[in-house]
Amino acid sequence: MMSDAALGLTQLLLFLFFILLGFPIAFTLMAMGLFFGYLGMGDRIFDLLIQRTYAVMSSDVLISVPLFVFMGYIIERANILDRLFRSLQMASGNIPGSLAVATLATCALFATATGIVGAVVTLMGLLAFPAMLRAGYDVKLASGVVCAGGCLGILIPPSIMLILYGATAGVSVVQLYAAAFIPGVTLAGLYIVYAIGIAIIKPEVAPRLPPDAVAVPMHKILWALLTSFLPLALLIAMVLGAILMGLATPSEAAAMGSLGSIVLAIAYRAFTFEKLKESVFLTARTSAMVCWLFVGSYIFSSVFGYLGGQGVVEEFVKSLPLNTFTFMLLAQAIIFVLGWPLEWTEIIVIFVPIFLPLLDNFGVDPLFFGILIALNLQTSFLSPPVAMAAFYLKGVAPKHVRIEDIFRGCMPFIYIVIFTMLMVYIFPSIVTWLPETLYGNQAGAPAIQMDAPPSGGFQEEEIPELPPLQ
Repeated sequence: MMSDAALGLTQLLLFLFFILLGFPIAFTLMAMGLFFGYLGMGDRIFDLLIQRTYAVMSSDVLISVPLFVFMGYIIERANILDRLFRSLQMASGNIPGSLAVATLATCALFATATGIVGAVVTLMGLLAFPAMLRAGYDVKLASGVVCAGGCLGILIPPSIMLILYGATAGVSVVQLYAAAFIPGVTLAGLYIVYAIGIAIIKPEVAPRLPPDAVAVPMHKILWALLTSFLPLALLIAMVLGAILMGLATPSEAAAMGSLGSIVLAIAYRAFTFEKLKESVFLTARTSAMVCWLFVGSYIFSSVFGYLGGQGVVEEFVKSLPLNTFTFMLLAQAIIFVLGWPLEWTEIIVIFVPIFLPLLDNFGVDPLFFGILIALNLQTSFLSPPVAMAAFYLKGVAPKHVRIEDIFRGCMPFIYIVIFTMLMVYIFPSIVTWLPETLYGNQAGAPAIQMDAPPSGGFQEEEIPELPPLQ
């Protein structure tokens, strides 16, 4: 016989074992939760399954997920990215490392339209990566630029990751968007500064374009920006502006953005029934994955908390000689390591809830913690051995491009991410200034929360009183 706490820890260890074997994450979570829940509380676990599933599927905050994903897929299939990259390439022609700068600027703007990392990296790998190689760019620099730029959608609003963190932590998505805006722009800016700097210091790795390639009349540049950059920028400004100014909830703004993306696709004569059908199918698949992950994580974390596993983790962390800085360092190091075998969705809905109850003990704001996680998760896509962005690029890169070169190209950008995290920790106003300016000291933006964040678990006496579904 095992104690409840030992059952909880066994549940966590077995879950890690099964996902490393390649079992589906969502259904492994539910299976582990149901099995150990039945051992710990009997038939009541089935009432919990129904209630948690209903709570997730009826959550207001998750409505914006399929809408933002649909917006991204429509824009992706409207050939807007191709137009945007070429216009920015013409506009930055005289800047050192102009192709790298245009690639990063395109990724930063496109990240605000879609938070789908794989889509952005793949598209830029097909569009910008060959252009940089033809221009004589070093393979490692070109690889790092595409991979790092494609990951910005994790951080820059309207990020799907921030929506999921807000639902998990019970933090306002509106405040998270405001808090992430300056760090996201800062990280993109540092990437561009690095690209320009390396092009100046080592011009052989990022040669300047030939004169005939940059001798484009100004009126052509302005027309290209007017027809490609401006429409997408206006759409994004309307969506984010409506959210940040309190004119619309994230779900309402996402619906407006979805409609705007269809209008853009029609305006560019790139809207077809087949593309709409494909976008709807991909949106449904992504949304189903997110919802089942939340159902599984709710069951898993609730059972884990009921069995006392959460309490064991808390007591263990409290017993360590940690202050706020060392706790933050430990938490971010664990998330960094988890980013090797796991996707960011699993990290957010499974492991972040373990840290959330500990934040009060160390005086850490969940809003600030969430932005640091969003920065940290950039590295999970870039750091070997499982760097997903690198494998996305390898899948579309020419055969002579080795995965080792892509990994090496990503390393300087990982250092930039770590430097940005350090800046954010030393100067927290980078995160807090915009929310406080827009919403006051209490950050009075409308809070959008789940009814019961999973991090707290539940108490034994609550279980028999679960209300039946009507």
